[in-house]
Amino acid sequence: MKNVCYTAFLLFVLTVNCTLAQPPGATIDVQHYIFNIDLNDNDNTIACKAKVALKFIKNAKSFNLDLVKKNAAGKGMLVTSVTENGKAINFLQNADNVSISAAGVAGSTHTYSINYSGIPADGLIISTNKYGKRTFFGDNWPNRAHNWLVSVDHPADKASVDFVVSAPAHYDVIANGLKVNETPLPQNKKQTHWRETAQLSTKIMVIGVADFAIQQSANINGLPVYNYVFPQDSVKGFKSYAYAKEILPFFINKIGPYAYKKLANVQSKTIFGGMENAGAIFYFEDSPGSRDIESLMAHEIAHQWFGDAASEKNFYNLWLSEGFATYLTHYYLENKYGIDTLKKRLIADRIKVTAFEKDRFTPVVDSTVKDNYMPLLNANSYEKGSWVLHMLRRKLGDEVFWKGIKQYYALYNGKNANTDDFRKVMEKASGKELAVFFKQWLKTAGHPVLKISYDTSTEKGKIVVKVEQQQPVLYEMPLEYIINKQSFTVNIKNRLTTFKVQLPINEITFDPNVNTLAEIIMADATYRVKK
Repeated sequence: MKNVCYTAFLLFVLTVNCTLAQPPGATIDVQHYIFNIDLNDNDNTIACKAKVALKFIKNAKSFNLDLVKKNAAGKGMLVTSVTENGKAINFLQNADNVSISAAGVAGSTHTYSINYSGIPADGLIISTNKYGKRTFFGDNWPNRAHNWLVSVDHPADKASVDFVVSAPAHYDVIANGLKVNETPLPQNKKQTHWRETAQLSTKIMVIGVADFAIQQSANINGLPVYNYVFPQDSVKGFKSYAYAKEILPFFINKIGPYAYKKLANVQSKTIFGGMENAGAIFYFEDSPGSRDIESLMAHEIAHQWFGDAASEKNFYNLWLSEGFATYLTHYYLENKYGIDTLKKRLIADRIKVTAFEKDRFTPVVDSTVKDNYMPLLNANSYEKGSWVLHMLRRKLGDEVFWKGIKQYYALYNGKNANTDDFRKVMEKASGKELAVFFKQWLKTAGHPVLKISYDTSTEKGKIVVKVEQQQPVLYEMPLEYIINKQSFTVNIKNRLTTFKVQLPINEITFDPNVNTLAEIIMADATYRVKK
């Protein structure tokens, strides 16, 4: 009966799905995965029976799926069979993929079964938590899923997914989607089945298997919110994760509908402080009681919209994920605690951006990083990307900016975008040409360095303020300043910009509202001129 249900569901998926953004040169578009995974407490070997439903994008005699092969150290996966409708298919397993000798014509759909087993070299972290209890946590970002999941391990190939996990009965299992059922098995084991019908990249497909204390903390318009924490941390864990009840409706109201059918906040053991797995966010072990838990949760929940539902086409455009989550965190905290909180966070981010550029001078959209994408987790992707959104918000105004953000999410929910896709949406929403803005802030390395000086010798009763761009590449931007509590703006474009100020004045303050990603260097301090 279970196989019949799977077959019917796969036929449904293959019927309704369409080809979305794909990796360059892709032969196939995966529509749906079913991973039947068997775990045990005797060793770290996992056994997987995977079903991969896919559509051929073009005529081909074979295709590849990503999977790390068992190595000399004994880590990795060994494929034992590939079949279609019970018929054996020839395959060749290489170091990082499985080449499957199955022909297909463009538009045709197929479902392949792949059996494999082994000890994951990465991706599924099998370990013990701080209390010495055994745990299993998926940890796929950026392209580490194929250490344990046979897949197209690229953010542009999205698919729905079922996880059917068999494990010792004392464990609780969390995964993407909704729980379909939980069934006792012989030998004191149980099977837990989770299904996610939304389109996911492999980077956010996960399972978490541990001894958990579980709480449903809220129901937001029919959307259940759960907390999964280690039993020893249940009191402070449930208290810490309660911020989700505020954060989730805030982003729903500001951006658009939540893409998934639940939100689970999960204490875990992974390499990141937080990982935005779709509908099942993993937080680091010591997150319960952490002083920064609210901002961390806001960041990871914001990712459910940007990075998860609306994803980047490739990791070079990572700022569309991390920059968005960073700025949305600032925005949430601004609305809760006030504008000064936003200013303080932007100032701290500006320091990080300028410091990072001394170590690595590269644009935000950085295509020079190959294979290992971990270096893209940097101040460009996070803090500078966030700053770009802040300056765009100030350039367009709140009403137009948030209108564009909503339209961008609505258009790319379940799909993939790059920086130019986002630019076009914001141009349409605002009616403004934004190519120069996007090029200088996202595709050009560096930032403006403004040396500000002035003199009183040129014209009696006035001072002449000089703003000199000292960086090699010129920027176009507004620069705010305040004279005697009155606000003004000067447009900076050339190497040297000058403007006159009538005396007497008490002081001049530049960028008082923290709206410019620039270093401001004052030539002297006469007239109490301040940054």
